[in-house]
Amino acid sequence: MARPPLSIAKFRYVFSGWWLVWAGFHIILMMYFGFSLQVAALDSVVMNLQLLGACWLISNLFRYYLPQKERYWNILFICLGLSGLIVLACKGILTAIMENEPLYLSFLSKSWGIRFGVAFLLIGCMAILSILWYTLEEEQQNLQRKTDAERLAKEAELFKLRQQLQPHFLFNSLNSISALVGSQPEQARKMIQQLSDFLRGSIKKEEQQWTKLEDELQSLQLYLEIEKVRFGYRLTTTIEKEEVCNEMKLPPMLLQPIVENAIKFGLYDTTEAVAIRISATSQNNHLQIVVQNPFDKETSYPRQGTGFGLNSVKRRLYLLFARNDLLETRTDENLFITTVKIPQSI
Repeated sequence: MARPPLSIAKFRYVFSGWWLVWAGFHIILMMYFGFSLQVAALDSVVMNLQLLGACWLISNLFRYYLPQKERYWNILFICLGLSGLIVLACKGILTAIMENEPLYLSFLSKSWGIRFGVAFLLIGCMAILSILWYTLEEEQQNLQRKTDAERLAKEAELFKLRQQLQPHFLFNSLNSISALVGSQPEQARKMIQQLSDFLRGSIKKEEQQWTKLEDELQSLQLYLEIEKVRFGYRLTTTIEKEEVCNEMKLPPMLLQPIVENAIKFGLYDTTEAVAIRISATSQNNHLQIVVQNPFDKETSYPRQGTGFGLNSVKRRLYLLFARNDLLETRTDENLFITTVKIPQSI
């Protein structure tokens, strides 16, 4: 539920200051018509206390009842009704208190129209301000709910993408373990241990939205050790990084599908040794990571954005940064190059 405007300290101070100025002007005006300070102060106190109560009532009324556009006429009737009640109450109170002041009573009987107009003007202004206030509060709450819903949807999609990556990699690893069990049981046991370490590390990262590059490369190294068991001498990797990049942040498990894509295009269509190069640099407040792998033009032509891995990375980056230009792929002769940029204004 929205807060009433008078519950805000700044608004309350401004309102109180304005009301004191108005009450002072009321006293000066009464003294201008020849009444004593005591009479003028009494008239101002009785009239303005009731106006103050009516404004407080209006301010809180629209907290619970905010008329729709087609029912704005109700506001007019409410303001007219409250103004009439205030005038009647003032008449009864001031007549009873000032019954021995015939000059004042005569003035009082002639000023009801003006008093009603002033009351209606002040109450109407308060009603308009309150409606604007509560309408703005309602829009802000709706916007906050929409933002929260979008954030939850984004987090759910990010979680889904991350969950899809593990089975994708796990199936390949289990197939490799199955192939090694009969011919190379020691290698199979080694791969199972490495797979266990890798999965344990990825579970620890499950609740993290960001991780340091240094930590991410440690996880990537575990993944590469598993792949080296699968491919043996055929796979070599080189990791280069600038020292400043160690503390730079990126989404966890972002590099593994990129490197997996490089291994797929580099090794699946050849029996020769393949070297994959990974480099990290800092450029214009971005962490830039470049993954290069050779490929055979005759047997494999890597299309831009091909494969679940790169698509998932691109989608994750878009969800996090609302940009489609953070992942790029290109070919240079017999090299397939993937470049990913991570903004550091996190």
